[in-house]
Amino acid sequence: MLHKLRRAMVRPDRERLSGFVEVDEFYLGGKETGVVGRLVEKKSIVAVAVEMNEKGGLGRVRLRQIMDVTANSLTPFVCDIVESGFTVKTDGWSGYVRLTKHGYIHDITVLSSSDSSAHVSMPGVHQVASLDKRGMLGTHHGSFSLQHLDYYLDEFTFRFNRKTSRSRGLLFYRLIEQAISHSPEPYFSLIGGL
Repeated sequence: MLHKLRRAMVRPDRERLSGFVEVDEFYLGGKETGVVGRLVEKKSIVAVAVEMNEKGGLGRVRLRQIMDVTANSLTPFVCDIVESGFTVKTDGWSGYVRLTKHGYIHDITVLSSSDSSAHVSMPGVHQVASLDKRGMLGTHHGSFSLQHLDYYLDEFTFRFNRKTSRSRGLLFYRLIEQAISHSPEPYFSLIGGL
């Protein structure tokens, strides 16, 4: 039942992020020996985008599992998530070089040549990544199926984006409303069957 509700937590017509948006990627999974840099063997790579408000607080977030950290994976993520014409802040990774071609104002912070550490230069994405990792560890004890990871990320996004809601009843109402308008999910589609 939880998997069915997780699938309903994302509205297909939801608005894209706007304003000043931090974008980065993080990794979920255990330690991998002999693997360096941004390469992975078994870990999952998650792209994260966070709206930052004027006071430096966190706005809405979006998370998505991606296959690798190349421009072919990162650019479509940003284009799907962030409204064109706004500022996207990233680290100096080459996977983000195409953003200006898609109409974004690209604010680059090369962390290797910066006096500040990554969590100071880009606090939003690092806070969200930390919260998501802690949630995955606490809820799923570090063990999750790659098949369902996007739905776990959707659940985190749903909860995070409604953290300041003053009406818990309205949250439940919105989830039920979205579940009713969402197409049914048969059991076999949940477990990877036909």
